[in-house]
Amino acid sequence: MFNVAYAETELNFAKTVQNPLAVNPEARYYNLPFVGYINFDYGAHNNTQDILELKPVTPFSFTQSYDLIFRTIIPFEHQPSSQGYTNGLGDINITAFFTPTKNNWFIYGVGPTFTFPTANPTTLGAGKWSMGPEIVLIAMPNQWTFALLTDNIWSYAGQNNRPAVNQFNFQYFVTYNFKRGWYLTTQPNIIANWPERASQIWTVPVGGGVGRVFHVGKQGMNILMQGYYDPIRPTNAAQWTLQMTVDFLFPDERTA
Repeated sequence: MFNVAYAETELNFAKTVQNPLAVNPEARYYNLPFVGYINFDYGAHNNTQDILELKPVTPFSFTQSYDLIFRTIIPFEHQPSSQGYTNGLGDINITAFFTPTKNNWFIYGVGPTFTFPTANPTTLGAGKWSMGPEIVLIAMPNQWTFALLTDNIWSYAGQNNRPAVNQFNFQYFVTYNFKRGWYLTTQPNIIANWPERASQIWTVPVGGGVGRVFHVGKQGMNILMQGYYDPIRPTNAAQWTLQMTVDFLFPDERTA
């Protein structure tokens, strides 16, 4: 397998795991992140909600000029309720980004995003088929990584007794890289549920964390710990979130 440690700089490798497309000016990657969320003071009884998301990023050649990069989110939830806890699979989201094959310090991607009613039990999801446009913008000057990831999805089918989906997501990434693979970052995900009344629409986190990229033999890895507080949030939403990420990166052989 292509040894990334010799094919590109340590800084460019670090920037790969710090953007949603897992690309840098020198290489593309298959990325397999496991992201765990512990949400504190969640619900009417201030319980703890646990979510584990598998978020694979998979690049494919589309044309000579453009790649097609799939970014998938597969959530597994430990959800508190008045009867105890419900465990199971949540709704799966898949985005197909069209992005230029050749890039430098600035990268962009655009494409459709789809959310499927895969939740089992169904109370862990929205019960709707939803879709919308999504765009990502990435800039990687010097030791910095900046990114914007935004979409809005609308439901078009699903269970008639469940509320319609009209949700806006906006996530920004600001990361500064130090030597030996260490970095500081903030990556809050801002959410707006438009059908809710005004005081219940927005979730706005504030926080950040520290991470490190490294190799175990030829295996590229990333570990990141973050903490966020939600000063603006709906009633019964979590107040605090602790987030732990472990990434496994595999270079695309086309860039070897």
